[in-house]
Amino acid sequence: MARGLRKGLTNYGDEGFALFLRKAFIKAMGYSDDALERPIVGITNTYSDYNPCHGNAPQLIEAVKRGVMLAGAMPMVFPTISIHESFAHPTSMFLRNLMAMDTEEMIRAQPMDAVVVIGGCDKTLPAQIMAAASVDLPTVVVPVGPMVVGHHRGEVLGACTDCRRLWSAHRAGEIDEAEIDVVNGRLAPSVGTCMVMGTASTMACISEVMGLSLPMSATIPAPHAERIRLAEASGQVAAKLAVEGGPRPSELLTPSAFRNAAVVMQAIGGSTNGVIHLSAIANRTPHAFSLDELDEIGRKVPVLVDLKPSGAHYMEHFHHAGGLPALLAQLGELIDLDARTIGGGTLRDIVATAEVVPGQDVIRPRTAPIKPQGSMAVLYGNLAPGGAVIKQAAASERLLQHTGRAVVFESVEDMAARIDDPDLDVTAEDVLVLRNTGPKGAPGMPEAGYLPIPKKLGRTGVKDMVRISDARMSGTAFGTIVLHMTPESAVGGPLALVESGDMIRLDLAGRRIDLLIDEATFARRKAARAGEAPAPLPERGYAKLFQQSVLQADEGCDFDFMTAPRRKP
Repeated sequence: MARGLRKGLTNYGDEGFALFLRKAFIKAMGYSDDALERPIVGITNTYSDYNPCHGNAPQLIEAVKRGVMLAGAMPMVFPTISIHESFAHPTSMFLRNLMAMDTEEMIRAQPMDAVVVIGGCDKTLPAQIMAAASVDLPTVVVPVGPMVVGHHRGEVLGACTDCRRLWSAHRAGEIDEAEIDVVNGRLAPSVGTCMVMGTASTMACISEVMGLSLPMSATIPAPHAERIRLAEASGQVAAKLAVEGGPRPSELLTPSAFRNAAVVMQAIGGSTNGVIHLSAIANRTPHAFSLDELDEIGRKVPVLVDLKPSGAHYMEHFHHAGGLPALLAQLGELIDLDARTIGGGTLRDIVATAEVVPGQDVIRPRTAPIKPQGSMAVLYGNLAPGGAVIKQAAASERLLQHTGRAVVFESVEDMAARIDDPDLDVTAEDVLVLRNTGPKGAPGMPEAGYLPIPKKLGRTGVKDMVRISDARMSGTAFGTIVLHMTPESAVGGPLALVESGDMIRLDLAGRRIDLLIDEATFARRKAARAGEAPAPLPERGYAKLFQQSVLQADEGCDFDFMTAPRRKP
């Protein structure tokens, strides 16, 4: 099999000429023949001025290059698109599949024997892992790491759980304009991803437990020298993989690895977005991952990591408490410790060297969990025949069994226009319903599921309400929020049939979310909807491709033509 610069030659009909031409042009960069004879490790460059999460990417790239060269291989850096959560319109999820395709095609198109992908912000790591699973080239994942904590008036702050909490306080009139401006400059004190257990941290933990990243890669803060050393070590591992040819993602992304990822996601108080991303990654392999399996795991696995938004601490505290290896030690037999890792050993080898930190209270023993069940539960019912997800670890206990009157918003724009209207007919016991915010409806399934508390209720002290939608929410968000209603309303899902004034019942114990109308009314409304003309498709470009091809939330919102064939049931 061709290796190094001879791999994937451009097709001119003459392989000798293709190699001659390739070497002639690359020598313009100053490379020697010795360098060009080495195994090649590709390194993705996801730096962008629009992406502060990836602000340390240039340092990480240099460290990875150093590690590759120390191990005798040749590093080659190449750019891919970069996605930042708060800078992507209409939503970062809309662009995740584009980044996955970009990364996959650039790995396939250019000669490399192994690849190091560097990412962090919410959709970049899943996009890169989806690409790696499809290409199946030896891959090392290097997360950019979480930012360090901020401080304000003696309180520790973290983006973006505290962003939401303090903004809600500002909306309620508890924090004035001058103070919220000061807070704005203190919530994100360094480059890196959110320092709470949001989607970025969740996906970094998933990458580590699935063996795609080196130990401690999920938790080392972005500005720390240890993060740079980890990048160097990752480069050395990648150089070894380039020579040995594996392990490849297909050897690591096994059914046990996906189950381990779900166990960790439940135990860390992980982001609901992780469910979509894990499904998408699984669907790039021969192995399926189901919502039922996630719920079954959640009933057995407690939340053990005391991090916001489910707990009190931040990622750097998790790191100093021993990180993911220490958590795996606590999880014990709930994890398949014989699962392989990119470093050549197993999770058992990593657990054997886990640091024991006296007095730490971030990683709890199973005898004293933060929550007795896992982060997330899966709901079904006549409103979600394909399933819905609730982050029970960040919900209000009193609302987990609740029946209330629906207050319906047709779209994000409708919600924005009416949520703070003093004349809005709403009480604290009502259920806020947002629809047309799913994969096709929005499009891109925005993080609009965290509906704000109506201002007139917030000013009376209301902090939480039951909220349901076919949207997503940030992993940094909190509240009694039912998400990913499947199928979405825009494709005829039952959420489209809800009318303001209907009664809705949330029953966490029974794992149900139901619209309390009789079958005749249900059928009549469905028939009326069936006569409506579908929304017109975008006329061109990626938006048209997205609308034509995106799958529903329970299948990971990937494109239907990108999933792997011959999936196991």
